[in-house]
Amino acid sequence: MNPVWRWLLLRLFLIAVFGGVAWLLSGAQTALIAVCVILLWMLIQHVRHLARLSRWIADPRPEALPPGSGIWEDVFADFYHLLRRQRRSASRLTATLHEFRRAGMAMPDGLVVLDRENCIEWCNARAQQHFGLDAKRDAGQQITYLVRQPQFAEVLLGGYSEPLTLRSPHGELVLSVLIVPYEENRKLIISRDVTDRERVETMRRDFVANVSHELRTPLTVIGGFLETLSDIETPDPALIRRSLPLMSDQAKRMQMLVEDLLTLSRLESDANPGREEPVNVPDVARGLYHDALALSAGRHKVTLLLESTAWIIGAEDELRSAFGNLVSNAIRYTPEQGEVRLSWKSTADGGAVFSVKDSGIGIEPQHLPRLTERFYRVDRGRSRETGGTGLGLAIVKHVVNRHAAKLEISSEPGQGSTFSVVFPESRIAADTAATLKTAS
Repeated sequence: MNPVWRWLLLRLFLIAVFGGVAWLLSGAQTALIAVCVILLWMLIQHVRHLARLSRWIADPRPEALPPGSGIWEDVFADFYHLLRRQRRSASRLTATLHEFRRAGMAMPDGLVVLDRENCIEWCNARAQQHFGLDAKRDAGQQITYLVRQPQFAEVLLGGYSEPLTLRSPHGELVLSVLIVPYEENRKLIISRDVTDRERVETMRRDFVANVSHELRTPLTVIGGFLETLSDIETPDPALIRRSLPLMSDQAKRMQMLVEDLLTLSRLESDANPGREEPVNVPDVARGLYHDALALSAGRHKVTLLLESTAWIIGAEDELRSAFGNLVSNAIRYTPEQGEVRLSWKSTADGGAVFSVKDSGIGIEPQHLPRLTERFYRVDRGRSRETGGTGLGLAIVKHVVNRHAAKLEISSEPGQGSTFSVVFPESRIAADTAATLKTAS
C-alpha cells in the first residue's frame, strides 16, 4: 500500500478511536468538538509544512531542506533525494556539454549549430574564422544575415546533400561547406578550408595548359614541314636544307622541355631524397665559367671571382643544374658586349653564396615574386627567342630548398640582375669550414 494512504488510514482510525472514547466518556457533543479540534490542528500542521515547502521550492538547496513531521518527513526526504538526482544528472549533462564544446573547439573543421529558425546557437573557433562570426555577439542571429551569399542561402533553405564550395566572406579562404539536418528542422553546418587544395588544382590546370601550349608550337612547326615535304613528289634539296635545321631546333626545344619536366618531377618526389656528400663548389664554378664562355661565343665579357674555397654538403648534379640555369639565363638575357660575372664567396655568418650578376635588361619589381613559378615569363616573346623552357628558375627554387639555402634576387630595369644562392653555415663541409676559420 502507498505510504500516504497508509498514513491517512492510520490517522482516520486514531481519530475514530479518540472520538469514540470521548463520546463514551463525555457525550456526543464533546466528542464532536474534540474531533474538530484534532482536524483543525492537523490542517494547521499541513498548511505550515506547505508554507515551508513553498519557501524551499523558491530556493531548492539540499542543505536548506526544512524539517518535517509525520508524512511530511517522508515527502521532504523524497524531494531531497529527487533534487540530488537532478543535480547529479545536470552535472553529467553539463560535463557532457562542456566535453562536446571542447571537442568542437579542437576540431580542424568549422562547426555551427542552427535552431529551427536558422539562428546560431553555437559555433567553434574555426567557424568564427571561416565565416567572420563572434560566438557571443552573434548568438541568436540569423546565419543568412551574417553570411550574405545567395548560393549559401539557397542551399540552406533547399537541399544540402552535397558540399558547397564558396569563398569566405572575410578573407581569401575557399571553403567546402556541408549542411547536415538533425532532429526536427535543426541544422549543423560543417566548413572546411580547401584553399590549398583549390590552389593546387589551379596550379595543376595551369601546368597542363602551359605544357600543352609549349609543346604545341614545336609540334606544329615539325608537323607543318613534314606535311609540306610529304606533298612534294620530287624532293627539293633547298627546301630540305632549310627545313631540317628548323625541325631539329624545335625537336631540341621539346627535348629540353621534357628534360626539365623530368628534373622537376625528380626534385619534387618524396621517393628521391637529396644526397648528402661534399661538393667542390669552386670546381663546379670553374666548369660553369667555361660553359658560359662557350654559350656566349665571345659576345659577352664573362668573369669568374673565387673568394672562397668552401665545399657544400649536398648533391653535385642538382647544384650544377641550378647554378647552370642561373648562368644560362644571364647569358641569354644580356645583350652583346654586356658583362656576366660569376662569384663564390664566404658570408659574415659562416655561410657561403654563389652569385651570377649580369648587365642585362633587368626585371620590373612586380615580376620578382613570381619568377620561380613554372612557365612564368616576364616577356613571353623574348623567352621563346632565347630558347628558354620557363622551368629553369622553378628548378633552381627546388634545388635551393632541398639544400636549406635561400634564393635572393635583385634587379633594376636596364641595369641588370643579380641572382644569389645563399647557403647557411650548417651546409659548409666540415673540413673546409675548419680551414676557413683558421684562415680568418
